Amino acid sequence: MTSTIQDHAIIGDGRSCALVARSGSIDFLCWPRFDSDACLAALLGDERHGSWVISPAGYVSQTVRRYRDDTAILETEHFTDTGRVRVTDLMPWREGASAIIRIVEGLEGEVQMAMSLRLRFGYGQMAPWSERHERGLIFEAGPDRVVLDCPVELAMDGDGAGARFVMARGSKIAFVLSHSPSTAAMPPPLRIDSLVDATEKAWTGWIGRYEAKSRWDGAIRRSLITLRTLIDREGGGIVAAATLGLPEIPGGSANWDYRYCWLRDSTFTLTALLDAGFHEEATRWRDWILRALGGQPAEMQIVYRIDGGRLPPERELDGLPGYQGAEPVRVGNAASGQTQLDVFGELMDSFAVLAKAGIERTPRVVEVETAIVQHLEKVWDKPSADIWESRGDLQCYTYSQAMAWVGVTRYLEAHADNDRADRALIARLKALSEVIHRTVCERGYNSVLGHFVQGYGGDTLDASLLLLPLVGFLPVDDPRIARTIAAIERELMEGGLVRRKPPKPHGPNEGAFLACTCWLADCYKMQRRDNDAATLLERVIGVSNDVGLLSEEYDVGSRSLIGNIPQTLTHLGVINTALFLSGPVIQRAGG
Repeated sequence: MTSTIQDHAIIGDGRSCALVARSGSIDFLCWPRFDSDACLAALLGDERHGSWVISPAGYVSQTVRRYRDDTAILETEHFTDTGRVRVTDLMPWREGASAIIRIVEGLEGEVQMAMSLRLRFGYGQMAPWSERHERGLIFEAGPDRVVLDCPVELAMDGDGAGARFVMARGSKIAFVLSHSPSTAAMPPPLRIDSLVDATEKAWTGWIGRYEAKSRWDGAIRRSLITLRTLIDREGGGIVAAATLGLPEIPGGSANWDYRYCWLRDSTFTLTALLDAGFHEEATRWRDWILRALGGQPAEMQIVYRIDGGRLPPERELDGLPGYQGAEPVRVGNAASGQTQLDVFGELMDSFAVLAKAGIERTPRVVEVETAIVQHLEKVWDKPSADIWESRGDLQCYTYSQAMAWVGVTRYLEAHADNDRADRALIARLKALSEVIHRTVCERGYNSVLGHFVQGYGGDTLDASLLLLPLVGFLPVDDPRIARTIAAIERELMEGGLVRRKPPKPHGPNEGAFLACTCWLADCYKMQRRDNDAATLLERVIGVSNDVGLLSEEYDVGSRSLIGNIPQTLTHLGVINTALFLSGPVIQRAGG
């Protein structure tokens, strides 16, 4: 049976990552990049679609796992009737081919162990060619070669490989799976102990740059480490999640591919990195954005591949049955073709955040800023897709229009007093800023209901409205904002967490959107409701799994994480809100 979403931990090396279930199964792995085809995809089907299991062969009475302090090195202990073993999983932080190391140690008694490897390239569809070699097995499929270094006797198991072995107290062996191009030379064996030590030092050295400053430092540190597992160490891009196809509604069809870089997340990402002290990573993320935009910022897509390239067309994978039957499983993301007005404002806000943190506003940044506001002059009042990427529903969304105001306003704040600025442009933007603000206040506000609404002329609430005071569109004590927050508390909360939209009257619904709950906590902080804010943050942290990971949403009824995991936006919410509640930060209006 497929493990649940919340059963999973993540390991990674800054180029790719793998999900490890409590059972000892690695059942999701894309190699050699975050957005490569999966070669282990049992999470979206079953073991026939690719998995690598190392676990006791018999009954397991208890499993306990943890990350080594301040690392992404996972330690899982299995208790059986005959003894206890530990499996340590990591992806070594090194140059050269990407690899997974799995170290098995006998701790008590004797435990019969089983190892099973079934690789399936092309998202579970392609069985590789395989042959034995002196260290284990070689697998090849098209451009990919995977080598298994195995210290025990292997048996070919149909189209996979397996082994049985006994671990006694004090015994220790290591399995290694490594990836390389199929045309490259065979990779040499790894020096396991030195690589484990180097990887541990790389993680602890990195997180050591964060100075403790919050009562929630444990959650902040784990979220920062999780964030780093999703950062491309070569180019600086940050994927939205490690996975694709995990449903927002259990058994439903809202199953999207999140292994790409969303520009919308730029401000949330930069503020988390900057407030936590990671200026180098923040600067690299900015530089990645500039490369992705190329020479036509006005023609930007909202989401890009990890290397800054454009996404492939969205397609459905017919051969994968989906997580617990949730289909279709999609690769690519058609949202890349949407026009989303808010993204322009979010980019402008991110450049302002960088400048506020003392990072140079380069000529290239100024060039991009100018191109964006000139584009906003033409399109600010045009219908677009919303922040939630609803398909086929273009309108003037209140939050999106407000972010057009943010884009114009941030440009004025940066350049209005600059003698070299285009004075005619500055004059136009000053007038435009007032027009946009007035229009949003008139058309995005429902005077009958007494609060802002999702779209012009509508009556629907939307959790994105919580961002209006956070970006400085209106003060949090403005009665219109206060009533909007109160309405969201009444109508969008379930189990103490916030939904992004009102629930449907019939049929299954999404879970609570965890990042939105953090936004409400931020609003509470601005309203000086510090205890309420802390309670909300602790609810979010409280639904994380046993190793501190969070997905996009939480199903209150089943008390389970749903959606892709780990979710960057959720972990950014934890970091930003925890730091905001703990002291001065750069990320919030009035903060």
